[in-house]
Amino acid sequence: MKNRFDLLVFDWDGTLCDSIGWIVKCIQQAALACGVPVPSEEAARSVIGLRTDVAMMELFPGSGGQIVENLVAAYRENYFSKPVGEEDLFAGVTDMLCSLQEQGYKLAVATGKTSKALSRALEATATESFFDTVRSAEAAASKPDPEMLLQIMTELDIPRERTLMIGDSVHDLRMALNARVDSVGVACGANTQEQLSAFSPLVCLDRTTELLDLLG
Repeated sequence: MKNRFDLLVFDWDGTLCDSIGWIVKCIQQAALACGVPVPSEEAARSVIGLRTDVAMMELFPGSGGQIVENLVAAYRENYFSKPVGEEDLFAGVTDMLCSLQEQGYKLAVATGKTSKALSRALEATATESFFDTVRSAEAAASKPDPEMLLQIMTELDIPRERTLMIGDSVHDLRMALNARVDSVGVACGANTQEQLSAFSPLVCLDRTTELLDLLG
């Protein structure tokens, strides 16, 4: 795949940051606090990548607006109670981003996190300078809507055929399909290689850092 792409768009949680277990725990704690059935780990993992309110509506169909608001608030309270640091990135991620930047790739993040959560994560992991632009939950429709990718490509003036989406969830890969952008799945986060393969990625990697070999 060398010289095939100019823009690499990464999901954050489960792709660059080893945070899936913490997100699952926060979802389950939010359900417990709000008096609704606590979802299984599998169910909680299945909504990671969606905007938080959309994730809660998926997990608790038929819940009223106030219940969803309470779940979102409880989730965020739990989530922000844990400090974030460079140690939360998957091993080798910082070196990978540095290498890709040095090779001339444009780098971006497309995430269901809020801008507050993403800014906190980028600052705490010292990775903000690697990215040419980012899109968070408030900036566009929730995955798998293609709006995030379309906005990023327009801003950076990169055509879809020169853009690659890298993500660990089926929502990432569905977004890529909807945007008619190629994708690479990584099986180190929310979904398995088998689940990701159903959404036509070019390849599924065990670890995101294997991308260096793929593009080299």
